[in-house]
Amino acid sequence: MDELLNQLRQTWHRTIPVSEFMQIAPLSFTDGELSVSAPLAPNINLHHTMFAGSIYTLMTLTGWGMVWLQQQLLNVDGDIVLADAHIRYLAPIRNQPIARVVWQDASLAGLSAGRKAKVRLVVKLYCEDQLCAEFSGLYISLPNIAK
Repeated sequence: MDELLNQLRQTWHRTIPVSEFMQIAPLSFTDGELSVSAPLAPNINLHHTMFAGSIYTLMTLTGWGMVWLQQQLLNVDGDIVLADAHIRYLAPIRNQPIARVVWQDASLAGLSAGRKAKVRLVVKLYCEDQLCAEFSGLYISLPNIAK
């Protein structure tokens, strides 16, 4: 599993340059839950808390990463896009944030038959066990027949 998480991190950093600057990295993937973090220092704002754009990016990529991991596990291929999202900022983030997402019972099997897949995920961001933000995203994976 560590190799798969390393591939995910490399994919983010290669295809979404801001993720490397933000130092976003997957921490763990167990029992259908993905945890992702980024250090506070490169993502800090003038209030010495995490910048709202960094929070949004971290949470977006956590959900995206979950869909990517599920595709890898099922050996299906698709181009993942965020189609719709909503975020609630609940508390300032002053320490190491941890974004967590649990896989919902969604099917990606249609990708191999040339059909798109839709998955709604809820990502929660914690700071020292306090819920600081909640993100709901609709991810669509478009079949990638060319590969």
